[in-house]
Amino acid sequence: MQDAIEAFADHVIGTEFDHIPEVAIQAAKTYILDTFGVGLAGSTGPYVPEMLKAYQTAGPARVLGQRVAMAPADAALLNGYQIHNSEFDCVHEEAVIHTMTVLLSVLLADADRRGGIDGTALIRGAVLGVDVACNLGVACTTGLQFFRPATAGTFAAIAAVGAVRNYDRDMLLRAFALGYSQLCGTMQAHTEGSPLLALQIGFAARNALTACDLAEHGLPGLQGVLEGPFGFYGLYEKAGDIRAVLPTLGKVWRITEVAHKPFPSGRATHGIVDAIQELQREHDIEAAAIERVEARVPSLINHLVGRPVHDQMEINYARLNGQYAASVMLRHRFISLGDFTIKAIRTPETIALARKVNISVNDNPDPNALSPVEVDIHMVGGAVHAKRVETVYGNPAKPMTRDAHLTKFRHNWAAAACGLKEVDAEVMIARVDTLETVPDIRELIDLATG
Repeated sequence: MQDAIEAFADHVIGTEFDHIPEVAIQAAKTYILDTFGVGLAGSTGPYVPEMLKAYQTAGPARVLGQRVAMAPADAALLNGYQIHNSEFDCVHEEAVIHTMTVLLSVLLADADRRGGIDGTALIRGAVLGVDVACNLGVACTTGLQFFRPATAGTFAAIAAVGAVRNYDRDMLLRAFALGYSQLCGTMQAHTEGSPLLALQIGFAARNALTACDLAEHGLPGLQGVLEGPFGFYGLYEKAGDIRAVLPTLGKVWRITEVAHKPFPSGRATHGIVDAIQELQREHDIEAAAIERVEARVPSLINHLVGRPVHDQMEINYARLNGQYAASVMLRHRFISLGDFTIKAIRTPETIALARKVNISVNDNPDPNALSPVEVDIHMVGGAVHAKRVETVYGNPAKPMTRDAHLTKFRHNWAAAACGLKEVDAEVMIARVDTLETVPDIRELIDLATG
């Protein structure tokens, strides 16, 4: 029996742009623009200056929001780190994968090196890369042990590059195998709330680009990438039913299932803050009058963001802290980039309220579930405000409006380290809206690097 990776290769090679439905094309444009924006927001993130010094190598590839150029693999790494370090990048909830992060980091670096990537190729590469990664994640039947956005993201990027470069079947299969041999990303970084979490995305981007280059130079591949005795399922993922998703290829376009992140914090915090925000719209809730908050969440949320708040949190730890996110929403009625500075996360009033938030595990047996979430706000005097959230804000079934999406993008654009012109944000929006007409996507990189 052929390994299932061959079905994915056939899907990438056999799917032309004209085969992709309009709804998937529009979703690709939305999340390409969103991902550019969050990469700009991340250009001022923790440890970016140190990483820029560590990777000071001359080359043709640029980094979002920076005035530097370096070797393509290094630029892919930096872009991947920046896109994920603010925890603002889009996510496929069922697959538990940040779908565009590794993929776009690699395509931008490759475009700067090679040129000739037009907007239509970018859309096709994004749609097919997301299909590959998300189907790998949807097929998983056990919880995360490796960091799936990095491991599956590597496959996404290789699929996207293969689509853009028009690989034949043999080339793409060898690239997948060479990428598989370099997979990395432990969940220990997420468990500790470490900045190494975003760096693992960067490693995945670097390794995916390297895998494609090695394949082009003739290196051989492997036969059992997904289903071999030491394949992806059984080694990186404890178990999965990949055969169950193969019939959906070309029928279910996973990019249409991707969720926005309205707030720059781990997606696992969003169900809690969504419930709080809905309660704030329904009731007059004064933060000073709150006695305690009870949040009942699936086990995955508790694992990802259930860590305790403390007085000396670092920024990455705070972004992945459900207590802190809940406190910020209760105090400010929104969560913004400005809530994740050292000054903000050390605010005594915010920390004191965060300590009143209790997160416990509900009875959902799905190890990959991000909902439902139940929140009870207990007020001084005995009043209790309760909300159950089945679908979290940002999900396609509960979407951000276009205005909200563009407001997020504009705020991220303004946060770029290199200082970008406000008017160019509107140019970028217009160009992505008509991405099929863009002859060379380096136009977009020009805008996003000043």
